[in-house]
Order: sequence, then C-alpha cells, then structure tokens
Amino acid sequence: MEQTTPVKNNRAVLLLIGGIPVTMILAATWLWFFVASGDLDLVQALGTANRGTLVEPPRQLDDRDLTDDTALPAKFADLDPPRWAFLVPGDGASCDAQCEKTLYTTRQIHIALGKEFNRVRRLYVGTDALADTRLGVSELSDGAPAPASFADYLDTEHRGLNAFTVSDADFAALFPEYAENDSTWYLVDPKGWIMMSYNGEIPYKDVISDLKFLLKN
Repeated sequence: MEQTTPVKNNRAVLLLIGGIPVTMILAATWLWFFVASGDLDLVQALGTANRGTLVEPPRQLDDRDLTDDTALPAKFADLDPPRWAFLVPGDGASCDAQCEKTLYTTRQIHIALGKEFNRVRRLYVGTDALADTRLGVSELSDGAPAPASFADYLDTEHRGLNAFTVSDADFAALFPEYAENDSTWYLVDPKGWIMMSYNGEIPYKDVISDLKFLLKN
C-alpha cells in the first residue's frame, strides 16, 4: 500500500533533523583539517587582523621563566580560571609616563567590555621586581596624584592585575615589538599564547571591536 503524503513528509523531516548533527560534524572536521594543515588562516579569514597585529608565530609565556611579586617561580597556566589577558610590558626600573598611560588605557578598555569583563584578566610583565620598580610620574592619566610607589599604584589603581618578572633576555624574546614602540601591549589567549599586539596608535574602539569578536567566536 502506497504511503500517504503526510507520512512521507514526516519521514523527510525526521531524516533532515537527524542529518543536521552529522553535517555539522563533517563540516567541523573539514575546517579543522585545513586549519591544522596550514591551508586556512582562520583568524585572517575572520577579518580580525586589520586592527591588531598578529604575532606570527605566537609566543608561549610559559616557555620563559616567570616569577611573581614575591620572586617565586610562576606560570600563566596556574592562573584560574583560564581567561584571555591584556599584557603590558615594562622594561626597566621605572614605569614612566608611557607605561602608566598603557596601564590606564588597557584598564579602561577592560571596563568597556561590559558583560565580557570577567572573561579577561590583565598582566604586567617587567624586568624588575615590583619593590624595585619606581613610578616615574607625579600625576596619573586620570589627573589623580600618583601614589608613593609602583607597588602602591598597582594595588590602588589596578586591583586584580597579575604582575610577573622575567630576565632581560626573556623580555626581549617575548616582546620584540616593544623595542620599536614602547606603547605596545599584547593580547594573550587562555592557554598563554601571545597572539596579537596593539599600540597607542590604534583607536580603543578598534581594540574593543577585535576583542568582542574574538570572545564571541
């Protein structure tokens, strides 16, 4: 007996629904294969490289010897929970006007992320311990008087920021762009890979556009 049209339609709908997960798995496998083989630059294809500058190849923070503000060995991977990170480099025994401005700018960008705020953390990586680093400004970017020390500045103006120290050689290897432009700072993925650099010439709205795109996708 020939099936009625409604029965045929219902069977077609069930086959379609059942086929969607299979199609998604096959598409994801195809995409992974081309990304892993290097035939597809996913970040470039998604159009995020026109604002920040891609770090190619990415650099792994934990490949270098980091120490925390108590001079003990530290790892980015130990920060919990895993998050994207804004990383501000600080080379030398003094956080000068540009250093303070970059810390201020990245803090404001972090705040401007709104509901995505808790998916990002901020880092400072310098070549001198916090106790040995001087704050080289008398007035902050927001017009407030500068605290007595750099450690006090981070404690009062940048609560929650994680500070690390590296050797001069490791600093140069991790942040070569900083040697050319001391307003450079970096975006680090949740696994500790330095993947993109920014500097003071890039409008903060463009930075936020990049970040929201990455967090969404």
